[in-house]
Amino acid sequence: MILLKWSLVSFAAIYLTAVAGLGVFQRRLQYFPDSRLLSPRDAGLTGAEELRLATNDGETLVAWHAPPTDGRPLILYFHGNGGALVDRVPRFRALMARGYGLLAIAYRGYGGSTGAPTQDGLMRDGEAAYREARVRGYEGRRIVLVGESLGSGVATALAATHEAAALVLDSPFSSAVDVAEARFGLFPVRWLMVDQFRSDLAIRDVRVPVLVAHGDQDGVIPINLAQRLFDLANQPKTFLHVPGGAHLVIGLADVFPRVCEWIDGAFRAEAATRAGLKARGP
Repeated sequence: MILLKWSLVSFAAIYLTAVAGLGVFQRRLQYFPDSRLLSPRDAGLTGAEELRLATNDGETLVAWHAPPTDGRPLILYFHGNGGALVDRVPRFRALMARGYGLLAIAYRGYGGSTGAPTQDGLMRDGEAAYREARVRGYEGRRIVLVGESLGSGVATALAATHEAAALVLDSPFSSAVDVAEARFGLFPVRWLMVDQFRSDLAIRDVRVPVLVAHGDQDGVIPINLAQRLFDLANQPKTFLHVPGGAHLVIGLADVFPRVCEWIDGAFRAEAATRAGLKARGP
C-alpha cells in the first residue's frame, strides 16, 4: 500500500511538472523561427524584390514581392511555423511562372524580421502584409489569400475580415489547440494554450470561395481537423483530398495544377459576379 501511495505521488509530481513545462515553454513547441535572411536573388528567385514592412506595433518584417502579369491575381502567402522564405522558393517560382503576383512575408522572428512570434503578433503581421498589398494598388478582389499549416490560421482570420478573391488553405487545422490535443491528449492543453488560432470560429465569417487541400498521411495535422474546418466553411468550397499526401501538399506535381485551375476558376467567377452587379447598376 505504501509503495502504491508513493507511486501515485511520484506520478502526480511528474505529471504536474510536465503540465507546468508545457505551460511555460509552449511557444517553443509551437514556433520554430528560422533566422536565415537571403534576398530573393540570392535564394534563386528571379523577378522578385525584397521589401521591409512596418507593423502597427513597431516590428519590421522582411517580405518578397513580385508583380503579376496583366489580369492575374496577387497571391498573398503565409508560411507555416518553421523554416524561412527561402524554403518556399520552388513553390514561389511555380506560382510566378503561372503569372500570379506574389507577396510573402517572414513573420516576426523569422528570416530577418524583428520581434518574436505570438498569435497576436502573427495576426498583426498578416494585417501589415494585406495593408502593403493595398498600398501597392492591389484591390481586395484581386488578392488570393494562401496559408500553409500554421499560416492557414493567419490567412483565414484575414479572409474573415478583409476583402479577397479566394482563400486557399494547405494542410490547415480547425484550431491550433485541436492539434495540441491530438498530440498531447493527456494534458489540459485547452486550458494551458495561449495561442489557439481558432480558425473554426473565423471561417464562419469567410464569404469567398475556399479551397482546403490536405493529405491523408499528414503526420503533423490530422486530416480530420482539416475536414472539421471545411465542414464549418460557407459555400462555395472545395476539399482536395490527396491520397498518400504528407504535410503540405499543394506544391506536389500532381496537385499544383489543380490548385491553380481552382484559383483561376474562383478568380473568373468573382470577376463575372462583379461585372454582373456593375451591369445591373445601383
